[in-house]
Amino acid sequence: MAENKKATFRVKTASESVKGKIKAINEKEGRSGAKSAPRGNRTKLLISVVNQKDDVVLKEILDDFSVTLSFTFAGRGTARSAVLDYLGIGETEKAVVFSLFPESDEELILHEIREKMSLYLVGRGISFTVPLSAVSDIIAGGLVRAAANKTVNGSKIMNNEGRKYDLIIAAVDSNLTDEAMEAARSAGAAGGTIIRARSLENAKAEQFIGITLAKEQELLLILSKREGKLAIMNALSERVGLKTEAGGIIFSIPVDRTAGIGAAEEIAAEENRGGAEKIDG
Repeated sequence: MAENKKATFRVKTASESVKGKIKAINEKEGRSGAKSAPRGNRTKLLISVVNQKDDVVLKEILDDFSVTLSFTFAGRGTARSAVLDYLGIGETEKAVVFSLFPESDEELILHEIREKMSLYLVGRGISFTVPLSAVSDIIAGGLVRAAANKTVNGSKIMNNEGRKYDLIIAAVDSNLTDEAMEAARSAGAAGGTIIRARSLENAKAEQFIGITLAKEQELLLILSKREGKLAIMNALSERVGLKTEAGGIIFSIPVDRTAGIGAAEEIAAEENRGGAEKIDG
């Protein structure tokens, strides 16, 4: 009887020891407690495609509700409609803005951009956030300090299962971006944004790839729903990929949250997360 009690005690002690080790590992890896546990601020990237000169308005909105570090450069849209084609303005000048911002302000920023820039209207632009794997300590430290030590609710952190969009990027010969966009449209893409670029000295990479890349290139940016991403990328690869005259390099990156894509869907998602006005609570 005494031996049985000792054995039971040893089993119980071993079980508690294992549980204690698992808890310690989880805490070390940031997985302890409920999913809603607060977490320190991180820096994220906001990409916005807006009408020309609206980049100034965008920056004013960002600075009213957060502290962001932004860069803007010229692009042109490719979205088409019967009216735009009739008027001969199927391609419009765009401003593409990259903004670094503290994650704690993500929902508030997207809410304000959507409302104040009327991104729920067709043709006004889009904004979306992209996760970063690393950023300069000086930049990250400054933006986090500006956020007044805000934390991020763990339940609001986007994970891979919750993401609905990806950003497809195709770097192709500058004379063949129209062909690239047509290929993307044939696979379901609604439109894209083109940014002028230049290939740097890539002789070393070209030696291993076995293909000479065009010097004058353009970047075609296409925001796609996840379920349609592969079809678009395959269509681009077949028409303007590395083995074609366009010599295109095609890849995609994950997108967290959006503004200006589907108004009803975005508003519903915001309400489900508790609304932008509650994120600092």
